[in-house]
Amino acid sequence: MRPIFKVGVVVLGYVAAIGIAWMATAIHQVSTRADAQGADGMYAAGDMFLFLAVFGVVAIVPTVFALYWLRSNRRFWAGLAALGVMVAATGIAAGFLFALGRHAVAPAPLALWASFSVLRILAAPIFTLGLLVSGFLSPYRLPRISLFAAAGIEGAVSAYGMLTWFGH
Repeated sequence: MRPIFKVGVVVLGYVAAIGIAWMATAIHQVSTRADAQGADGMYAAGDMFLFLAVFGVVAIVPTVFALYWLRSNRRFWAGLAALGVMVAATGIAAGFLFALGRHAVAPAPLALWASFSVLRILAAPIFTLGLLVSGFLSPYRLPRISLFAAAGIEGAVSAYGMLTWFGH
């Protein structure tokens, strides 16, 4: 297959993922329009998370194609593994910032960083899924181990967030 065809398949896959996520969000909006009165901001945030979750799951298909077609490129896999480890490090940092700063008083810088760390913790499940898929598709041993380790860290960050917010 020609490289331009491969790129086209991947790009069309991501466009389709955006379309499917948009349709899922539109269906949700139509079905909850009457309920949203008085809580517009909360429903808007929910719609955003719904869009991101659906996109993240559906986008795995074109990502698998892209990773499969890049299997022979050792430098790509080394770079992806390094990026995965760096992303996992930000997850650890976000978890520590949230744990240390969630009870801090509002004007304190630590309280501000703790509130921003929530956004990073919320992204951890999608990162976990992406890193796992990458680890399974990696043809090289060291990048595979690094990607699985990063996925494990992201899974731990996800679990920490879920236990902290929903474990009471």
